[in-house]
Amino acid sequence: MTKLIKFNTIDELMKSLSNQVANDLKDAINKNKIVTLSVPGGTTPAPFFDYLCEEDLDWSMVNILLSDERYLSESNSRSNTGLIKKHLIQKKASKAKFISFYNENMTENEFVNENEFFMHDLLPINVSILGMGEDMHTASLFPDSNELNDALKSNKSLHVVRPRSQPEARISLSGKALASADKTYILILGQQKLKAYDKACLEKSENNAPIRVAFGDNTKVYWADKI
Repeated sequence: MTKLIKFNTIDELMKSLSNQVANDLKDAINKNKIVTLSVPGGTTPAPFFDYLCEEDLDWSMVNILLSDERYLSESNSRSNTGLIKKHLIQKKASKAKFISFYNENMTENEFVNENEFFMHDLLPINVSILGMGEDMHTASLFPDSNELNDALKSNKSLHVVRPRSQPEARISLSGKALASADKTYILILGQQKLKAYDKACLEKSENNAPIRVAFGDNTKVYWADKI
């Protein structure tokens, strides 16, 4: 089952996760023609990205995609793409191929329909990094989204979701896509997130705790306190 690993400091966590993910990617590169790394947005993983982009591996073999994205232009301050390009698609990792989840000439529904077939070439995910909210959401699989059940249960890879708690539409990897990962690391910080993880472990419904789609024997939770 999912394993919880606690670190004394945030920096120790970020360095350890970077080293582990780099080793996983190297193993995947030795076995596959296409390697897919899925990463979360938000500010929490930025220090991890700063370490990972300096890891020595054949980044030209790696496709990087977000686990979810707000359907906004890269220039918007709420875009996850801008953060990824600033912190991860840098230095040695600049040779990686970044897969964008936004096209200014398409609506979010048009984008998902247009790119569903393309996603088949990127799955299964080799290494997945995920965050988790205090409401136990992951990617953009929010408990308050009307589209949640479909996103959890369908055979599609991408879904448009419009959580009531969020100001804009989002594109998210589906439950099936997230569950496809060979290796999954859930990155969480602080006591409230630890409590949410403990609660998710007791939940039986993925609709109540969407993070559970990523639980399994190949999943590790990396946690450190914010102090």
